[in-house]
Amino acid sequence: QVQLVESGGGLVQAGGSLRLSCAASGLPDSSRAMGWFRQAPGKERQLVAAIRWTETYYEDSVKGRFTISRDNAKNTVYLQMNSLKLEDTAVYYCASLRYYTNTGSAAAKYWGQGTQVTVSS
Repeated sequence: QVQLVESGGGLVQAGGSLRLSCAASGLPDSSRAMGWFRQAPGKERQLVAAIRWTETYYEDSVKGRFTISRDNAKNTVYLQMNSLKLEDTAVYYCASLRYYTNTGSAAAKYWGQGTQVTVSS
């Protein structure tokens, strides 16, 4: 049984930082592409970062501020978020991806439960 468990969300002031973690279990292959999505109220869920081997993808609005990484020994994927803005407020979801493209299209096979990130002024 596959489980993805996110942690690290919370309330932070604009300009601050948070690190999200996604602990995975039951995935058959550590090389599987992994991603972080976010969904703000009234908006569609959007891929913000993805990683496959050493290749990474970032949505334009987070480039230079967010960093996705993985520790295969711990089966954990991270999203380091710096210089947070009010518009980064959303529920962030970790996902095991079937695929993703460099234009941000992606299909997830498994989802975590989500973790709330709230950025205040």
